[in-house]
Amino acid sequence: MKGDSKMSKKKNTPTEAEKEREEAPVAAETPAEQPEGTASEAETKDPLQQALEDANAKANEYLAMAQRVQADFENYRRRNESIRTDAYADGRKDTAALMLPVLDNLERAVAAASESTDEALKNGVEMVLKQMTDVYGKLDVKPIDRLGEKFDPNLENAIMQGTEDEGEPGTVCQVLQKGYLIGDKVLRHAMVKVVPE
Repeated sequence: MKGDSKMSKKKNTPTEAEKEREEAPVAAETPAEQPEGTASEAETKDPLQQALEDANAKANEYLAMAQRVQADFENYRRRNESIRTDAYADGRKDTAALMLPVLDNLERAVAAASESTDEALKNGVEMVLKQMTDVYGKLDVKPIDRLGEKFDPNLENAIMQGTEDEGEPGTVCQVLQKGYLIGDKVLRHAMVKVVPE
């Protein structure tokens, strides 16, 4: 009995030769046993896959480069637009400031013509003054008209003091020269007479 159990144990355990035979079919799948002239699927995909990956990498690189160039151009365009807008605003402001003495003289001419008996002269000067004020309106230039209001040093220059009977303390009692705003910026401060506080 004991001998039989030993023999059955020996038969159940594989020998070295059997182990080699079991592993042999796996070795048969190696490329050496494939017909000549054909390559394995891994080898045929490898160069193509590598080429595809290289092409994708280059495409991504070129895309990133194009996006950078586009962003740089957009920044350049915005900068130029801002510079152009500022230059236009500065030119408009400078031109309006240069023409203010002409406007002042036209207003004086209208005041002097109203005392004259020459109606044609008066009408002519009034028409020129109206054209000038229309042009200033298109340039968004408005007069600073604060007679009777509290003195504001941001808008007016006080060059004279009035008396207490000319108005409330701290208010503008007389405008000696009109001031003007262009948009919300002061083009010229008004020269005013102020009642002392």
